[in-house]
Amino acid sequence: MPNPPPPAPRPAALTAAPATGHPTFLYSELVTELDALGAADIAFLGIPHGAGYSFREIVNDQSNMPAAMRRASDRIIRAPGRYDFDLGGPMYDNRPIRVVDCGDVAGELGDLGAHLRKAEAAVRRIRAAGAMPIVLGGDHGIPIPVLRALDKDGPITLVHVDQHLDWRDEVNGVTQGLSSPIRRASEMAHIGEIFQIGLHATGSARPEEVEAALAYGAHLFSAYDVHEHGMQKVLDRIPAGGRYYLTIDLDGIDPAIAPGVAAPCPGGLTFMQVRTLIHGLVAKGRVIGMDVVEITPQSDVNQVTCITAGRFIVNLIGAAVRAGYFDKARG
Repeated sequence: MPNPPPPAPRPAALTAAPATGHPTFLYSELVTELDALGAADIAFLGIPHGAGYSFREIVNDQSNMPAAMRRASDRIIRAPGRYDFDLGGPMYDNRPIRVVDCGDVAGELGDLGAHLRKAEAAVRRIRAAGAMPIVLGGDHGIPIPVLRALDKDGPITLVHVDQHLDWRDEVNGVTQGLSSPIRRASEMAHIGEIFQIGLHATGSARPEEVEAALAYGAHLFSAYDVHEHGMQKVLDRIPAGGRYYLTIDLDGIDPAIAPGVAAPCPGGLTFMQVRTLIHGLVAKGRVIGMDVVEITPQSDVNQVTCITAGRFIVNLIGAAVRAGYFDKARG
């Protein structure tokens, strides 16, 4: 009898378990087989690599951010069952919330764009399971594949916290890099209004990028607008009843509480201002996902930047749980 054909090879995994440090973020369940997410409510995903502008930047310090965030877990929250004064009780409010850590999207040395395709596929799997993706960057190029994967969730109102505008069309011929995520988002049919909050000082934006953002209809709020008039004034401009995606570049936060970034600059947003934004968005509609990006762990001080980013995530989760996000049919 002829030998039976060999079994078909299994498709390559999209993610891999963390190699070092704390095994998962915020003590969550490790699930790297994304077809087995089951009834997960929240899924953490590390996307370490973006699209570098030079060979040196392919593996930049921001690529160490997911591991640094996991290492800071016990500083961000001592244990999920502890009383959290930001939330008025334990993070999960004693409800049966299933939270998983999907590990990190792995890069491929022989295909420097593969991780971007894998990232998009991973987020699609997370959303197909009905879970809220919370992404640990990486540099600010990583929201591009994430937002592409959310095309069935539109129309999405994009809420962007950053020091910089991020509307460059290309840098050194690279169109998917850290200076371009909002420009790329504006080209996606499922992205509607864009709110950019915390802008200050200078960065990659030239006058033509500001003109492009305004021509699109992006709502630009400098950090000084927020300092002088309060975050509630910004929230009042964001339409209620929407579906929101929140991307937070930690260099948009004042370096007193976010020193570990490549471009620290005074004048950024405060923790309380961003906390008000997060709780306000949850109350207005439905936050379908979030990312935190641009931490450089080698320049962080006592893990303060990771703790700040982690506390933003805790506030989103705690507010969403209390708003009944996970008590209803997922969508």
